[in-house]
Amino acid sequence: MPNPRQAREALGARLRELRKDAGLNGKQLAQTLRWQATKVSRIELGKQTPTEDDVRAWLGACDATDQQPSVIAQLRGLELAYAAWQRQLRTGTRDRQRQIASIEAETDLVRGFEPATVPGLFQTREYARHIMAQSIAVHEVTNDLEDGLMARMERQEILYRPGHRFHFVLTEAAIRNLLCPPEVLMGQIERLIASATLPNVALGIIPFSARLPKSPVHGFWIYGTQLVTVETFAAELSLTQPEEIALYAKIFGLMQHAAVYGKAARALMTDVLDDLAAAHFPEEHLGEPS
Repeated sequence: MPNPRQAREALGARLRELRKDAGLNGKQLAQTLRWQATKVSRIELGKQTPTEDDVRAWLGACDATDQQPSVIAQLRGLELAYAAWQRQLRTGTRDRQRQIASIEAETDLVRGFEPATVPGLFQTREYARHIMAQSIAVHEVTNDLEDGLMARMERQEILYRPGHRFHFVLTEAAIRNLLCPPEVLMGQIERLIASATLPNVALGIIPFSARLPKSPVHGFWIYGTQLVTVETFAAELSLTQPEEIALYAKIFGLMQHAAVYGKAARALMTDVLDDLAAAHFPEEHLGEPS
């Protein structure tokens, strides 16, 4: 995942190529824009972040205004590109949940792929408690767990508002990983089964037996056609360029085709429930027929 310096360098390299394609050297471009030559050099080397006006002027001088939407999106992505979790959570988990809620409220279609955990929109309070407590402990940030939990539960109200649709694909691992006590995970799976019946929710599960079309290296969420977010251990990456969003939409489609839905998904989740019960509460199954 690129860090801010790498993102600035990538933008600078792109602007340099557009300058060269226009047949201009750095000095000529600077004279055209009435800039100091060092400004052109610093932008191209990724040592200075241009403003949106700078980018528009640059593209105009290079007769490349057709590139403006994509380049502006790349520039705006610099501010969002790499938000370290300690910075994201410096005011607590509640504010972070409210930030996500505001994005969800403005999006008519939210798609998500999760290879390891149940998405926050479908988490029970107790499952969320363990997930959020882990994050607070690992990143050593403000412990506002109860406030954060309340905000996450409030986020879920979006599931019942008209005009919003949700499509999630999980791997079977996401509903088997013991990130909490077994009884909490069982309650979480029951919540998932119920959530899948909502008319505006599509929930797919990729069984362990499925042939994977792409290695599930990380999860991601797609908000409409404007934003993709990717969570790493260290930070959250926000992608806004059209080609990046299109790539993640393509990968989502591949994962979607590997998943099972409806009755097959419910049967898979029920099998996981049975496995958890048999493994962790065997005494309750002693009287069941073989």
